[in-house]
Amino acid sequence: MSNPSDAPTQILIQSNVAHSVKVESRDGDAVGSVYSFMVHKGSGRVTHAVLSLGGFLGMGKSFYPVPFQLLQFDPVRDLYVITIDRRLLEGGPSWANNAPVFDQAYADRVASYYGVGSENLSMG
Repeated sequence: MSNPSDAPTQILIQSNVAHSVKVESRDGDAVGSVYSFMVHKGSGRVTHAVLSLGGFLGMGKSFYPVPFQLLQFDPVRDLYVITIDRRLLEGGPSWANNAPVFDQAYADRVASYYGVGSENLSMG
């Protein structure tokens, strides 16, 4: 039996956004909002954004992790523009109720789905 203190700690921590930051497509269509950022505990660098899509009055939302490099911040409109098609996003890794363990394997799965290079999370 292993000791719980021997278990590896999570490399990333989820930092929820205090207020909703909108996300639009390149065409200006509303996509959703940033629910949280995944932040590397050692470096403080954001590796992923978790987008919230859908739902009504807080019910039925789904959460989609995307590599942060797929977002571009628009300081004039104070929102993010996602550089991928909404249909691709909606078919990607997601959850509705229980977030997965965001470890290296999950980060690799997200990167592979979006066709971006996977980051070695242990490097910070």
